[in-house]
Amino acid sequence: MAALSYHFQFTLHKSSKNVKVKPFICCSTQPPQNNIKVVINGAAKEIGMAAVVAVTKARGMEVAGAVDTHFVGEDIGKLCNMEEPLEIPIINDLTMVLGSISQAKETGVVIDFTDPTTVYDNVKQATAFGMKSVVYVPRIKPDTIAALSALCEKASMGCLIAPTLSIGSILLQQAAISASFHYNNVEIVESRSHATDLPSPDAHQIAKNLSNLGQLYNREDLSTDVLARGQVLGEDGVRVHSLVLPGIPSSTTVHFSGPGEVYSIKHDITDVQCLMPGLLLAIRKVIRLKNLVYGLEKFL
Repeated sequence: MAALSYHFQFTLHKSSKNVKVKPFICCSTQPPQNNIKVVINGAAKEIGMAAVVAVTKARGMEVAGAVDTHFVGEDIGKLCNMEEPLEIPIINDLTMVLGSISQAKETGVVIDFTDPTTVYDNVKQATAFGMKSVVYVPRIKPDTIAALSALCEKASMGCLIAPTLSIGSILLQQAAISASFHYNNVEIVESRSHATDLPSPDAHQIAKNLSNLGQLYNREDLSTDVLARGQVLGEDGVRVHSLVLPGIPSSTTVHFSGPGEVYSIKHDITDVQCLMPGLLLAIRKVIRLKNLVYGLEKFL
């Protein structure tokens, strides 16, 4: 619905005896601010369904398309067990959704929850239709990131690649960087319910962050080949130990030690909902970007 604005203008009519004031009122219509149209690619996944609910409840945005190769034709609202259907069927053709939004000249963002092999093509399609992208896909290769950066720079189109959408995880990484300047020994201990992608992307990112600071850790057993000492990530001696138990919460702990003390930073994830505040923040920030940005921490 269009918004109404009222303008009051007073006209003075002078005569020799008195002054008359006549108010003049006019109305004008102003178009409302349009919602960001959000397309969720990978909508039938657990995180995709959580994103559908989160975007539907958020201000200033709405779900405009649901893309997946599973549950094609089903209403995404029903699949997410929402109170009412969204009347948005799941389709397996990203181009079709992008075309309809582009024709309406709406501000659009594509959320990519797919896999590393399709990320480049997905972002390329979104860019061709004038839409920004938020990518949350583990294990994206550096070559793919470099290619996406060149693509976005050439098109002056924003893309945000998020290694994690968890704000708590980002805060843990920032705290670990600060601690690394004060301790020479560090180990990462993580737990996961499934033995996939271990060490986890979070552990790899923490080790990468710490390895870029010119510090050499765990000097006393840097060259040990004892398997129980864990895997060394990077070239600066950061070790990671991965615990896998069905039903255990996803957890990441970074232990630092110095003379007479141990400093530990821990972050637990108990539900996919913890990723939604970061996702909504990414959607709101990417629409202002004109190039590729890696990592959500720049906006915290």
